[in-house]
Amino acid sequence: MKRIFDTALATVFLLIFFLPMLIIALSVKLTSKGPVLYWSDRVGKNNKIFQMPKFRTMKADTPEMATHLMTKPEQYCTPVGSFLRKTSLDELPQLYSVLKWDMSFVGPRPALFNQDDLIELRTKKGIHKLIPGITGWAQINGRDDLPIPEKVDLDEYYLKNRSFLFDLKTLFMTLLSVIKSQGVQH
Repeated sequence: MKRIFDTALATVFLLIFFLPMLIIALSVKLTSKGPVLYWSDRVGKNNKIFQMPKFRTMKADTPEMATHLMTKPEQYCTPVGSFLRKTSLDELPQLYSVLKWDMSFVGPRPALFNQDDLIELRTKKGIHKLIPGITGWAQINGRDDLPIPEKVDLDEYYLKNRSFLFDLKTLFMTLLSVIKSQGVQH
């Protein structure tokens, strides 16, 4: 049921957001050098690496690391990057990953390929067996502000309590979080 729901919702969102995505793509291309999309190596289900697309919000020469680990991440933002990150519009291309079934709408947020501590903790707790999500329980309970052990505890809570209704609750809470721009590193 999760896959059918994800596929249907991703298709509807792609139709609704086609024009805004086109406008975002043009604004990224016109305001900075480099490709429109950034393909990030992420850790998926069973710790397999997949490429996750996002609208590029950082300059082309930005070091490949988690934003919260950067000293001054704002120095790397493109002219439209901060806005895209604050509104989470940079995440829209991940609808492709949902259709491809590399991701779901709800699940643990996929780790960067080099976040060894996060990957190790998730593997120990069995979280690596879940398909990663565009959003998740940890995302709406702190996002980038959470230390990794707390994030993993929230991912484990999702693992043990996941259901269709829990996913719907998480999606609703994500919408509220995006509207308030909670927990976003700029």
